[in-house]
Amino acid sequence: MSLEKYVEKRDFTKTAEPKAGKSADKGKLLFVIQKHHASHLHYDFRLEMEGVLKSWAIPKGPSTDPKTKRLAMMVEDHPFDYRSFEGIIPQGEYGGGTVIVWDEGTYEPIEEIDGKKAQEKHLLKQLKSGSLKIKLHGKKLEGEYALVKTHGMGENGWLLIKHNDKFASTDDITKKDKSVISGKTIETMEQSGDKVWQHGHEEEIEEPKKAGKKKAPAKAISDSKPKDKTEVVDITALLKKGKKGAIPKGVKPMLATLVDEPFDDPDWLYEVKWDGYRALAFVNKGEVELVSRNNKDFNQKFYPIYKALQNWDINLVADGEILVLNDKGISNFGDLQNWRSEADGELVYYIFDLLWYDGKNLMELPLIERQAILKQVLPTNNDNIRVSKVFNASGKQFFAAAERMGLEGIIAKKAGSTYSPGIRSNEWLKIKVHKRQEVVIAGYTKNEDTAKQFSSLLLGVYDDGLLQYVGKVGTGFSDKVQKEMMAQFKPLITAESPFKTIPDVNKPSRFRPNPPKAKATWLQPQLVCEVAFSEVTSDGVFRHPSFRGMRIDKKATDVVRENASDTKIIIEEVKGEPDMHSEAIEPPKGKERKTLLNPKDETQVRTICGHDLKFTHLSKIYWPEDKVTKRDMFNYYCQVAEYILPYLKDRPMSLNRFPGGIHGPSFYQKDVKGKSPDWVKTFPYTTSDDEHKEYLVGADEASLLWMASLGCIEMNPWFSRIQSPDNPDYCVIDLDPDKHTFNQVIAAALEVKKVLDAIDVPCYCKTSGSTGMHIYIPLNAKYTYHQSQMFARIIVNIVHQQIPDYTSLERMVAARHGKMYLDFLQNRPGATIAGPYSLRPKVGATVSMPLHWEELKPGLTMRHFTIFNAIDRLKAEGDLFKGVLDEGIDLEKTITKAKSIFKV
Repeated sequence: MSLEKYVEKRDFTKTAEPKAGKSADKGKLLFVIQKHHASHLHYDFRLEMEGVLKSWAIPKGPSTDPKTKRLAMMVEDHPFDYRSFEGIIPQGEYGGGTVIVWDEGTYEPIEEIDGKKAQEKHLLKQLKSGSLKIKLHGKKLEGEYALVKTHGMGENGWLLIKHNDKFASTDDITKKDKSVISGKTIETMEQSGDKVWQHGHEEEIEEPKKAGKKKAPAKAISDSKPKDKTEVVDITALLKKGKKGAIPKGVKPMLATLVDEPFDDPDWLYEVKWDGYRALAFVNKGEVELVSRNNKDFNQKFYPIYKALQNWDINLVADGEILVLNDKGISNFGDLQNWRSEADGELVYYIFDLLWYDGKNLMELPLIERQAILKQVLPTNNDNIRVSKVFNASGKQFFAAAERMGLEGIIAKKAGSTYSPGIRSNEWLKIKVHKRQEVVIAGYTKNEDTAKQFSSLLLGVYDDGLLQYVGKVGTGFSDKVQKEMMAQFKPLITAESPFKTIPDVNKPSRFRPNPPKAKATWLQPQLVCEVAFSEVTSDGVFRHPSFRGMRIDKKATDVVRENASDTKIIIEEVKGEPDMHSEAIEPPKGKERKTLLNPKDETQVRTICGHDLKFTHLSKIYWPEDKVTKRDMFNYYCQVAEYILPYLKDRPMSLNRFPGGIHGPSFYQKDVKGKSPDWVKTFPYTTSDDEHKEYLVGADEASLLWMASLGCIEMNPWFSRIQSPDNPDYCVIDLDPDKHTFNQVIAAALEVKKVLDAIDVPCYCKTSGSTGMHIYIPLNAKYTYHQSQMFARIIVNIVHQQIPDYTSLERMVAARHGKMYLDFLQNRPGATIAGPYSLRPKVGATVSMPLHWEELKPGLTMRHFTIFNAIDRLKAEGDLFKGVLDEGIDLEKTITKAKSIFKV
């Protein structure tokens, strides 16, 4: 990757990143590792070669453990002078974020080669071959490493692997988090302002002037011609129901649950189950992204669709399926897999849902209304993009027709269903004509005396994090396909079987009592394919499987066995569920809610939202000093449900579990995959350190009480909802007093209020239930976490200038010297604090309680708000916090006003 790519992506009038540079060291090759907090935290590994820095981005950072292989994505070359760059790249520029030099030193080939030029020549040859073996001499990293290209991770995917030498260790080297140049961490560098640290001192970055940009006029609804004028409806009213908000980022498609048979129901709509790749289209102000369900870039692969989207002059986020149609209008997955150009078949993107349109988030509208808007706004001037037809028909007859036509199956969707990103919902169902399943390729066999590349693939699916063998497939491959697959297999070959239990690949069966002798070759479980099969045997193996094609759109770790649910049970459950999709859950009006559990029985079962929940050990003491039991906790959350649910609904939850009460061991649980009931909603999310987790999603009273049954004394929701996971609904300033009294916390909170009042920003306060206070500012999911954090940082800087004697902006406790921490860093993806009306695991059985600002007076304490009086207070005061979910502030105008008043 050339240096031109680096220059193309940067505006050097706005960023202090270096343009060029040359090494003055004629004897040694240099390396550097920069820790970079941009949209995600990662480490940039750079090696001097050919006068530039060859560069790889490592999401999890380097490891000193030979058993731990780190993904390293090759990026554009960087200039040699970049090796000492530290500081803040302005937001909006390429790689916007904070950079420190985490490690630096010299390196050389593992082979003994004299002279820098000869070493460089040897390394360039290894780089071209895809296997680079080096020895590092750094301040943190030492010893032998290998960089190996892996075709399973795309064109630029490599692995960084530590060799087993005297420097190998299982310790986490990334815990050494300070720069080797400035001694700063990422956090302290962020707090230093817009500066670059180079050559041992800080250099100011000139603030670029913002160029004015005219906003293109929004396309009128009437400008988009519908395909069928007889079905035109006035969608202006429907659009008004959508929530205003910026285009959502990182959305994952809503998924359907597999059921065993078709059904008839007037409340459901039916669509064809297309045999292709699921894809989301993001079109906004001329910028286009076409991505797979696991966020793989489809722009270049399916270029006719990408080009068609570029010609649109509307702004939207759409969900659909990419496929190749034959002359009968039927899609074939094999044709799509082999598609390289328009000569290979007619490529079509069938759009079936509209998530966002021209500044309005539509995900909470009923499906039938989203489809009405979609039908009218979608341009009709390109045959590569079409609206997927919806059938209001008999599900059984529609399925029979699909079977006759040779389609893969049908999709049934509840007409009133909202769009839940990343959720496998019971309100969308799939019924397959033929049995098919995605599987992980964990190895291959080759029979004796065969001329083929391989004889069969060894297949697996994940079960509770372990790979289980499900059989082998030996049909469905052409010679050409086998050759292409072997090219992908070679870099993944490993000596160890990835299966939990190693299968016997030569085991006879009643169908093949004398199978040919075959040798197994194991692969790292990274590749996914799809197979058709007739049935599953009692030991979980597919019978008569046939290869259908590779699945580049799915992660291996997401592949689990699909078991069809009973259609009748699912339909009844959906009918029985209360409507939790209303705009808000109103608090009770003058009617006292009864307690959930009786005071005697130790084990009790209650049906809540159609689900049976079992409550056990009810007399167990959770708060010993206050004699508060587990039963008391359940009764509290039952009574407070109407108030707390608006702040949990559609939000991923971090479960802080205290199974033995407040003084017993506790632990955080974020991943509930395979550990929660089928009815519990979950949200798949890949964290900044590239870990995949299935978060529990707050939904209704049943999910609230199920969390409590796990020992979750407190409720810790994300600041954002699953519909817009990267856009928080509010900005939070957390006052953490350390050694100060609560009276000083109150004084600091009032100072925050004074600053926010001066710039006309509404804000809401609550006790933390521990020692501090939380101040919320409504954003309505219009901005990113980074923008929210930037705003909070501006506010706390102003407050700190007003009361510097007892406040601090230092993140490290020791550096605060006992002062109150004005915490703005909570505003980041995945961060949580105790939500409003949550109990806290503290002596006193305190509650995180919203307050009137007038209540903030000296003498107020946490113990004024506890499990004993919270319900009575709510009956009297109502929900004081509901304003945090209202229309958010205009951040740009607010910041401009703050700069003008406070000269920040």
